[in-house]
Amino acid sequence: METRIALLAILVENEESVEALNDILHQYRRYIIGRMGIPYREKQVNIMSIAVDAPQDVISAMSGKIGKLSGVCSKTAYTRGSRG
Repeated sequence: METRIALLAILVENEESVEALNDILHQYRRYIIGRMGIPYREKQVNIMSIAVDAPQDVISAMSGKIGKLSGVCSKTAYTRGSRG
């Protein structure tokens, strides 16, 4: 199955959504290459980046679920081609 490498940029402004976000990331853990989180306490926002290697539909589903969380913004950047 062909996969793509992508980077999800996630901004969390609602602390109450953190548990649900972690549940989603746990569901997709087999595709996650790495993750980094930075708490920016002065602005009350958590900044995360998630690197994934997954089929296009899996990345879209994960990003869609994350984007539906209250107080969470998510954008995805993809590599140009697919990997087989």
